[in-house]
Amino acid sequence: MAFWQRLREDVYSVFDRDPAARTVFEVLTAYPGIHALLFHRLNHALWTLGLKWLARFLSAIARWLTGIEIHPGARIGRRFFIDHGMGVVIGETAEIGDDCTLYQGVTLGGTSWNKGKRHPTLGNNVVIGAGAKVLGPFKVGDNARIGSNSVVIKEVPANATVVGVPGRVVEAGGATDDVRREIARKLGFDAYGATPDLPDPEAHAINQMLDHIHALDRTVRQLCQALRDAGLEPGELRLPELNGCTLHSAASQEGWSSAGATDAAENRPQADAST
Repeated sequence: MAFWQRLREDVYSVFDRDPAARTVFEVLTAYPGIHALLFHRLNHALWTLGLKWLARFLSAIARWLTGIEIHPGARIGRRFFIDHGMGVVIGETAEIGDDCTLYQGVTLGGTSWNKGKRHPTLGNNVVIGAGAKVLGPFKVGDNARIGSNSVVIKEVPANATVVGVPGRVVEAGGATDDVRREIARKLGFDAYGATPDLPDPEAHAINQMLDHIHALDRTVRQLCQALRDAGLEPGELRLPELNGCTLHSAASQEGWSSAGATDAAENRPQADAST
């Protein structure tokens, strides 16, 4: 009974995450991710019974048939889905939680030749995009998203989004994450670990610097005003060209003549991550 319940969960999880799936018969006969998972359930049982050679032999056959390599020693939770699947590699000591999704070309690999824990541990509801490499014996937290072609070599916190080589956290979990995830589930699945508002890490860093510069501008303006109130002249301030115009401000003027430019800069939209 447990086998049929697991099979039912695995099949219907495909309908939740792949809009191309149409019928149960199609999923059972034409989805290599399901075939690889069924093989792994059998191979893992053989592995735990001590029939290691047979488990490895059958896993090699599954690799030939599906293009997906799952070591029989790997531990995989419920409702696991491999979409497309070609080139997926899951190592011996990898552990995968419930409701996880992997796309083609994903590697859950190790970085050491030493025996023991060498491969990553995925929490629940983790999505790893196409071509991503997760390498090492660390934890990827619940609800994490790893973008396509990322290379992750250190622990990923829960609810985080990771992109780049090496992988960098560009969106960490916050107080509104539960609400956002619920809305995301209603609107549709985050395919390939890429959310519609996925930020670019370089644009994010530039925006952070711009925010810091604007804060410094405000502080300097306040200091200049304080000096004037104390009867001191801060002198003339010259700013670099902005949008082709050279901005100057004199201490004798009320405030900075560049104050309007600073205010405009504060109101200017931040750099678009898509550019």
